[in-house]
Amino acid sequence: MIPALVMLVLAAGWRIVAVWDTSLANFTPLMALTFCGGVYLRDRRLWLVPFAALMLSDLYVDHFYATKYNYTWDLNGAALRLVCFAVALGLGWLVSRRKNWLNLFSGALGGAVFFYLVTNTGAWLGDATYAKTLAGWWQALTVGHPEFPPTLFFFRNSLVSDLAFTGIFALAMEYLALRKSESSLLKPSAVRA
Repeated sequence: MIPALVMLVLAAGWRIVAVWDTSLANFTPLMALTFCGGVYLRDRRLWLVPFAALMLSDLYVDHFYATKYNYTWDLNGAALRLVCFAVALGLGWLVSRRKNWLNLFSGALGGAVFFYLVTNTGAWLGDATYAKTLAGWWQALTVGHPEFPPTLFFFRNSLVSDLAFTGIFALAMEYLALRKSESSLLKPSAVRA
């Protein structure tokens, strides 16, 4: 349980630090941790760790944006993020049944795209400043609000971090499995003649 608590603190801390440096916005290990939890963790209680990190860090991130930009997140936005994380966990569980490198990275990619589409569509629907037209939805998906970096910037950071951290977590878990002489994606399979 200690490693889970350490992961919780580090993941939430990383997300909090990222709000102070806009180049790190949405570059976080949380989604990859959630996805890989579904792939690798058999103790389902540990699946709650990334959700706890998300909710705890949301408290600070919400306060930061409310203070600095007079922009508050609402309960709907938090609920959408939780749904996206639940989908990433489910994708991880599906990948665990047919685990290979392609499925790992396809699952991480799918989770990142799903998060991007759902959260930006939610922002478009819930934010009165976006026109409720196809052009308004496109604005929410691409440039967002003028006072913030473009939403494509946030998507790029999410995508890169999800793929990179999934790779790091997967390599660590596969290396541990290899060290325990368990089945691992790092062990070359025997070639059939």
